[in-house]
Amino acid sequence: MAVDTQAVAAEGIPELAGVPLLGSLFDLKKDSIGTYLKAQRTHGDVVRITAGPPGLRAALYCVFSAEGAQQVLAAQSANFRKDNPFYEEVRESFGNGLLTSQDEEYLRQRRLVQPLFTRKRVDGYAGAVAAETGTTIGGWHDGAVVELTDEMMRLALRAVARILFGTDVEATVDVVDRCFPVIAEYCLRRGYSPANLPRTWPTPANRRAAAAMDELYGVCDRIIAERRGRDTAASGGGGGAASEGGGANTAAGEGTGTGEGEDLLSLLAAARDGDSGDAFDSTELRDQVLIFLLAGHETTATSLAFALHLLGRHPEQQDRAREEIRRVLGDRTPEAADLDRLPYLTQVLKEAMRLYPAAPVIGRRAVAATDIAGRRIPAGADVILAPWVTHRHPDYWTDPERFDPDRFAPEAEAARPRYAWFPFGGGPRACIGQHFSMLESVIALAMMLRAYEFEAVDTEVPVSAGITLRAEGPARCRVRALAP
Repeated sequence: MAVDTQAVAAEGIPELAGVPLLGSLFDLKKDSIGTYLKAQRTHGDVVRITAGPPGLRAALYCVFSAEGAQQVLAAQSANFRKDNPFYEEVRESFGNGLLTSQDEEYLRQRRLVQPLFTRKRVDGYAGAVAAETGTTIGGWHDGAVVELTDEMMRLALRAVARILFGTDVEATVDVVDRCFPVIAEYCLRRGYSPANLPRTWPTPANRRAAAAMDELYGVCDRIIAERRGRDTAASGGGGGAASEGGGANTAAGEGTGTGEGEDLLSLLAAARDGDSGDAFDSTELRDQVLIFLLAGHETTATSLAFALHLLGRHPEQQDRAREEIRRVLGDRTPEAADLDRLPYLTQVLKEAMRLYPAAPVIGRRAVAATDIAGRRIPAGADVILAPWVTHRHPDYWTDPERFDPDRFAPEAEAARPRYAWFPFGGGPRACIGQHFSMLESVIALAMMLRAYEFEAVDTEVPVSAGITLRAEGPARCRVRALAP
């Protein structure tokens, strides 16, 4: 987007100082979330950042207040769309699922998927989460040093793959583990580059990404084809569970568990719109699966890893959480109903998600000029929300870098603006899987803290903003086995 200095003056939006010709390009490449934090501390809640050479220069309009985030995501969400280059790259690589679709296509997908994410349906996956957590901690031993980022990524991936695919977990986990980082890095690099070569050109980067996408698409397509064939055969050739009438709610059901025919893929394949009878075709099914794999494991893994690492640095809060877990659970396996019985553990998780939000930056494009905090965001502007910054805003958080789970006691939460904390986004595009993420995280934390004591080896973990927040160094804890 070319810079119009007269328009800037008219808007009255302060601009973060950069270097001649390139603006803040190098600062954003080196440390984007640090640059956004500096912009808020220096210039306030609506700041303009320019980056790139003349002719290819981008202008980012950053909104850092809770009230501004609420305008963009909820109150005036129709003015802000997922039309920026980053989302285009994600669409090209991971398909046009719920994360990236828009307008009528998004509403259609949401109608089909929503019945599969009711609280009762999601609660039915607690057993699968507990089983995968048990496998993970069963591989640890007293005194071991555990790299939390890798361990939690593997746990979260196995859990979401088991819920999506049922018995087909092993066929997908290794492929996803190998291919996702290649594709994600490719998306990120292209999404933030001022100019890109066509994907069809045989450059090394294009060829690596294409090979990873081919492998990932291939395993998903195979499982989908096998599942549809199995489900059709099980229904006697009459079109599977969806042919039995009753629309999407009938297809989704309200059963629980991950037994054969009840994994999320089978439910997605069976889902029908109750009014139109509309359903996902095979390509659309793959798009939803890819988005669920992406959003369903990296975000939860980030929250779990940093929650454990923070507790490893704060033994008093760790002991308090463990006392609650033992009092509520004893030696039994946690279940969905325990989510409401473990309020302090939930507060620990929320505080970890405040300090380390899995989605540290959220982008939109303004389609209509909008006034935010007395500043006018022009139509066509690329707009940045930064949970990383808002979650540290001194107007909402005293001593914001300090780890303090009591910030999320009910009375403290009620005293803050709704969007002072928004790790799951908000408004009509809020994450459909947020209850699942909280359920999975609380169950996993409860089981791990009951079995082991955590002592941080690394005192600080450098991070950067990728598609999700990512650790740029080790997040290690020494684990010590506890008596049952």
